Amino acid sequence: MNKIKNWLVADWPAPANIHALTTLRSGGVSQDAFFSLNPATHVGDDNNRVKKNRQIISDMLELPSEPVWLEQTHSNCVVEALETEALRQADASYTTKPGVVCAVMTADCLPLLVCSSDGLQIAAIHAGWRGLLAGVIANTVEALETSRNLSSATREFRKNLLVWLGPAIGPNCFEVGSEVRAAYLTKSIEFSGAFKEQACDKWLADIYSLARIELALLGVNNVYGGIRCTFTEHEQFYSYRRDRQTGRMATLIWRE
Repeated sequence: MNKIKNWLVADWPAPANIHALTTLRSGGVSQDAFFSLNPATHVGDDNNRVKKNRQIISDMLELPSEPVWLEQTHSNCVVEALETEALRQADASYTTKPGVVCAVMTADCLPLLVCSSDGLQIAAIHAGWRGLLAGVIANTVEALETSRNLSSATREFRKNLLVWLGPAIGPNCFEVGSEVRAAYLTKSIEFSGAFKEQACDKWLADIYSLARIELALLGVNNVYGGIRCTFTEHEQFYSYRRDRQTGRMATLIWRE
């Protein structure tokens, strides 16, 4: 399927009916700062080219339906993925229905894909440091539990969830202020290991570690991926911190 390397397939032991991937920046029609497979309408790219890119993504991946795009705001808001023309403000979506494509867009922030071990539930999460701190991952897990008609947190359910960490900014490139570290340590001292001290009251944050720690605190331990760096791998990934004006990758998941 992936003869031309325009997308990165999730490397995780998901059930066979689950399809999960991140598009790369190659294979599209956008130009200049947005070169080339940019699916984002909110970054200043030509809308006709974005529309064409979305069609290219749909065709090359043989998507069963139009992805449910979100208006991402670095929040902890989670919604059920529903087909609608209006963009919904949220940073995660989930579904129990086959053929519905959950989608998030990133260019340094962390995309997470989630599925249940039986392949009946899926979710896509956009987690920058703000959304991750605010609990977007926890809210998504709780939404999946609710959709399963579970009245309270179930350890067995969470133990059987699978999570893939898509491409994000790497731990040697993500510099934050001391206030970011302090906010995470206020939430839990467990997050201390995800920060490395730099000069001038700055810290390097490992967003992959932050997500793994958060997931572990939630009782979710089947976590995969988290080895790429959008900032340094410029030929494959868009990076907002590197380029400022740039496109986005789409991270998609659907079930048969």
